[in-house]
Amino acid sequence: MLHTLIYILYLTITIQSFILLHNVPRSVVKILTVNNGAQWGDWHYPDFCAEGSFAVGYSMKIEPNQHSRDDTSLNAILLQCESVNGSLFGGQVRSGEGLYGDWTGWSRCDNQAGTHDFLTSFSLQGSHRDDTAANYVKFMCRDLKSDRHQYELVHPPGHENWGDYGGWSESCPVNSAICGIQTRVEGPQRGGDDTGLNDVKFFCCE
Repeated sequence: MLHTLIYILYLTITIQSFILLHNVPRSVVKILTVNNGAQWGDWHYPDFCAEGSFAVGYSMKIEPNQHSRDDTSLNAILLQCESVNGSLFGGQVRSGEGLYGDWTGWSRCDNQAGTHDFLTSFSLQGSHRDDTAANYVKFMCRDLKSDRHQYELVHPPGHENWGDYGGWSESCPVNSAICGIQTRVEGPQRGGDDTGLNDVKFFCCE
């Protein structure tokens, strides 16, 4: 009985440590970018999944169509992280966050054919109409150990009201996946034209 209690306590401490250390910088092997991000605002500090975990899903903070008023659309991106076999939670990580909008539900990679899949590349929907800047994001998922059988992950309905998707970023190398995020966000303009989230970088880790 005592041994069982000690083992449970050990597991509890291990899991808690895994969660609490999600913002420690990781060993990055590649930085993913796209060329259609906007230029307003400042780059915020990056945030990383816990060591040994990677992004399996995402949520977005989006302001709905304001019609005749100022629109900002995408204001933040939140990543959900898990360990390679899915047994440990690696935190929910985000970088800068705009003020406007509500969080969508989660969209997660599938576990296909017994594998545990992770986010490995992305594409950004952007628009300069009403200076909304970035509006939506979608990802590619795949098994950590293979560059085959990639598939698209996008939260319904798959787009916002303005602009088009740009090209896909490069992909994380084999044996790596997205492990961190850094966003460029414009603060409130106090009567000027607000844009919210303008651009994003994702980090690949092994």
